[in-house]
Amino acid sequence: MDRTDAMPTEVVELWPELSWIEDRSLRAAVGRTWQLALERSPLRAEDLHRIPFTLLVPNCAATFMQHKRCVVHIARRSAEAMQEYLGHALPIDLDTVIAGAILADVGKLLEYEIVEGEAVQSPRGQQLRHPFTGVALALECQVPDAVCHIVATHAGEGDLVKRSVEATIVHHADFMSFLPFKNLGSRS
Repeated sequence: MDRTDAMPTEVVELWPELSWIEDRSLRAAVGRTWQLALERSPLRAEDLHRIPFTLLVPNCAATFMQHKRCVVHIARRSAEAMQEYLGHALPIDLDTVIAGAILADVGKLLEYEIVEGEAVQSPRGQQLRHPFTGVALALECQVPDAVCHIVATHAGEGDLVKRSVEATIVHHADFMSFLPFKNLGSRS
C-alpha cells in the first residue's frame, strides 16, 4: 500500500502533487505536516480554496490553493529544466524541491484566521510569520532539514541566509506567483 493512500482524504484532495514525491517516507512526512496544520488551524481545508493567498495585496483575487499549486508546478518544472540543462554541474534533489514547495506556506494555516467572513492575521500570526510556524510543524513531523530549510527561507526571511539550490528554486517560484499581484496592487 502506498503511504499516500493512508493520508487523510482532505490532505490528498488538497495535494494530488504529493504523488510526485518518490521517497515514501518524505511523502508521508509532508502529508502528516499538512494534517497537523489542519488539526491546529482555525481554518478548514475548504477555506483554502477561497481565502486570498496573501494579506499583503488588498483584494487579492488569487486563492491560497491557486497560488500554492502554481508554486509547486513552477518549482517542479524549473527544477526539471535545470536538471536537463545544468544537471551535470548542479545536482538538484527533485523530491526536496517538491516537498519544500508543498510545505512552504503550511504555516499560514496558523498565521491566518477568518473573522466576519474575511481572512485576517491571527494573534499567533502577528507574533510569528508562516516560515517560523511552518518549520515548527514540519520538524514535529520529522521532515528532513533540507526541506525545512526551504520552508524557512522561501520568503523574505531567507534573504539573510545562504539558500540551497532547492531553496533558491522554490523561493523564485514563490515570488513569480506573488510579485505580479503585489505590483498590480501597488498601481492602484
